[in-house]
Amino acid sequence: MGPVRRMKSKTDLINCLLEKYSDLPREAVIKEDLLRSGISFSEDALRVAGGYKPKAYFIFSFDLVPISQMEQQENLRVPEEICLTDGPLKLRRTIVSVRVNPKSPYRVGISANGRIVLELEQRLIADVEFPRLPEYYRRRLANGKPITDIAPTIQWGYLLYLTVFRKCQYYGKREECQFCDINENYRQQKRSGRSYTAVKSVDEILEALEIIAETDSLSQAYTVTGGSVTSSLEGKSEVDFYAQYPEAIERRFPGRWIAKVVVQALPRDEVRRFKQAGIQIYHPNYEVWDRRLFQILCAGKDRYIGRDEWIRRILDAAEVFGPGCVIPNFVAGIEMSRPYGFQTVAQAMDSTAEGLHYFMSRGIVPRFTTWCPEPLSVLGRQNPEGAPLEYHLELLRLWRDIHRSYRLRPPPGYGKPGVGQAVFSVSSFMDVIASPAETGDAMCPAAAQ
Repeated sequence: MGPVRRMKSKTDLINCLLEKYSDLPREAVIKEDLLRSGISFSEDALRVAGGYKPKAYFIFSFDLVPISQMEQQENLRVPEEICLTDGPLKLRRTIVSVRVNPKSPYRVGISANGRIVLELEQRLIADVEFPRLPEYYRRRLANGKPITDIAPTIQWGYLLYLTVFRKCQYYGKREECQFCDINENYRQQKRSGRSYTAVKSVDEILEALEIIAETDSLSQAYTVTGGSVTSSLEGKSEVDFYAQYPEAIERRFPGRWIAKVVVQALPRDEVRRFKQAGIQIYHPNYEVWDRRLFQILCAGKDRYIGRDEWIRRILDAAEVFGPGCVIPNFVAGIEMSRPYGFQTVAQAMDSTAEGLHYFMSRGIVPRFTTWCPEPLSVLGRQNPEGAPLEYHLELLRLWRDIHRSYRLRPPPGYGKPGVGQAVFSVSSFMDVIASPAETGDAMCPAAAQ
């Protein structure tokens, strides 16, 4: 696993890594670099994007510059995602989350013949498609709030993302996860004048879903999520606050969508509450496997729950939902963040492999989000370039091979797996899974009964 020598240009680096990682889909190489480097847009491309689905800032900023530095008002104009196809590499359909970076070597523009294209250092990479604007994105609730504030969709329309609490009760440098900008992003969105509700009511969620259910056929799942609740929120504990949403949704729309929740790792009895509420998939995100890094980078989670207890609760949750329906996320790349992280890609892989084996040997399939070094977060300010691209490609290979070695199914609730089919847009883990014979979305056994 020798490091790639320093290249003169990003184009040279990409060509070198495409050759070195020829066992990975070439689409994943481009996608991972776009996610870690961000994307810039020409003014012409931004004008065209005005007719398509805009970026909703559904929970974090997922940008490499703050709104205050977006001279083209990209925060109001860029699309939520882009779809790459064709180009010199003959790319198969690849969905990529848009992370704004005006200084990125990747640029979306308009070609001489009017096509939307992606270029790297002024060389054509791929044709680009923007996501269509759903009819319901033009609608507002009775209180005047736009649906994009209450129930936006991501993953090319597959997932309704219900961030019902847009802040987190881990406050300040001694508690906030060092890679996270949820609180700072909330503040910048409010300063920018965007409609950005801190706590969404059950009634607002249901009203938005009524409109979506009448007009949309693409969405297949919803996620209820938000910041951690360490004491209480509106007089409710974390489980009581978050469980009220799926309880109401499943009463009104029984079985309409695959129901998912992303909250902390909670005790077994509280996890059962989610199961009883109709949740099918539980995401208790452990963020980083290494014990020392968890204590430093997730200080609030370590103080309130603790790394060992967090892991025990993930295993307990597997007994409630079934192992295949517990899918903890980690933030891919923070293992190498300065000043605390590993110094080499090989060291980071050794640590992450330990965690992947630990969970996958028990039938639990972790997934990951490619780290975006947001400047509103502590680690983003300290590591503006994030982790090396080679790290992300080694991780894809590692995750794929360990997943294959345990003969596990694709994680449910993410749409179709495989290059050319995957819609998960913030990492390429679904793109590298070999598409099974049954190409439809996997479901949890318990949910299918």
